[in-house]
Amino acid sequence: MPNVVVVGAQWGDEGKGKVVDLLTEFADVVVRFQGGNNAGHTLVVGGEKTVLHLIPAGILHPGKTCVIGNGVVIDPAVMVGEIDKLKQRGFLKDDAQLVVSLDAHVIMPWHKAIDIAREQSMGEGKIGTTGRGIGPTYEDKVARRGMRIRDILDESRLARKVQERIPAAREALHRLGVSPELDEVGIVRQYAELGRRLSRYAGDASLWLHRAIRLGKSLLFEGAQGTMLDVDHGTYPFVTSSNTVAANAATGSGVGPTCIDTVIGISKAYSTRVGGGPYPTELKDATGDRLRQIGGEYGATTGRPRRTGWFDAVALRYAARVNGLDGMAITKLDVLSGFPEIQVAVAYRFDGKTLEEMPSDLESLERCQPVYETVPGWSEKLEGVRSWEGLPSTARSYVERLAALVGVKVMAVSVGADRGQTILLENPFRR
Repeated sequence: MPNVVVVGAQWGDEGKGKVVDLLTEFADVVVRFQGGNNAGHTLVVGGEKTVLHLIPAGILHPGKTCVIGNGVVIDPAVMVGEIDKLKQRGFLKDDAQLVVSLDAHVIMPWHKAIDIAREQSMGEGKIGTTGRGIGPTYEDKVARRGMRIRDILDESRLARKVQERIPAAREALHRLGVSPELDEVGIVRQYAELGRRLSRYAGDASLWLHRAIRLGKSLLFEGAQGTMLDVDHGTYPFVTSSNTVAANAATGSGVGPTCIDTVIGISKAYSTRVGGGPYPTELKDATGDRLRQIGGEYGATTGRPRRTGWFDAVALRYAARVNGLDGMAITKLDVLSGFPEIQVAVAYRFDGKTLEEMPSDLESLERCQPVYETVPGWSEKLEGVRSWEGLPSTARSYVERLAALVGVKVMAVSVGADRGQTILLENPFRR
């Protein structure tokens, strides 16, 4: 059976959770492979809104298994809270529905303290992190001094590792001008209890997934953030601390790359970005404000207002290349209703030259100006449309133009927040 990866093709917040929720109907297992609770996937089912930060969007479907891979960094308090809320609403009735990798790294109190202190010390040069300790946790992972889920399941091992790590954490915070209150005994007690709460879900996720594939199960891999925030391939240093591109679905879950059959990139019909960094099509005018207001462009995790702009086909061509996109899903097409004209960036102008590909140098990208193509808009409301043929001809033409500019076919179009407001043009699980 096919295994499908869903990734963000812009700067995050593209609506990946909504698409994953839709496609979960056709998959057996949903796998989260990177990021942490800096992600926020908003789902609306039957008019009821759910925001998930760690547990894959597929958890709202009975009978589906959700796996959190080794590439994810986990705040155990956030995860336990998320589990409790889901159970209160009648989801996750069977604990076997959730598998958490023993090798996923754990966000500790000092990670959050360091994250916040660093960001405050950077002034105007700040990255725009969520302050949830994601970056420092990945740093400790790479430095081979991190804490993993397996470590908080054994209280004596946890106590030993906390005792080893606390002095360096205090020193790092002192250098940042912070006097940390890191209660060693309290941390051990708190995290040991969290470990006991999570122990029923912890396991060898790589082996579990391997066996599921051998049994013919279909896997749906759920990415977090977006391509332009990838630590290697994004607008470095204004990026997240993990690889957000499709290739990390294999590394971050422990399956081989040959297990992946299809990669779908999610993109809004326009664009948004949160935090600092270059953003060529950003609109700092009334049009940008209008997109933000109509689209409800505020972070699901932080509540921060998102920067808004027109669709950037140059950036999407880059995302198609580094992810190997087989298809795209275009979300929030309904937000553009009422715009008499819509602009699409088809190239950049840089030092008198026209660029059709995104420059790899950050400072060059910051100086790029978009070259726009203007296309006709539409006045009709789209929220009630349930078929491709039901869309206004100009809306269909707009989507077709985006596909042509990016060089990737469109497999789904979303016209509203609810699960039922997505038009599936091609099902990647039915090949």
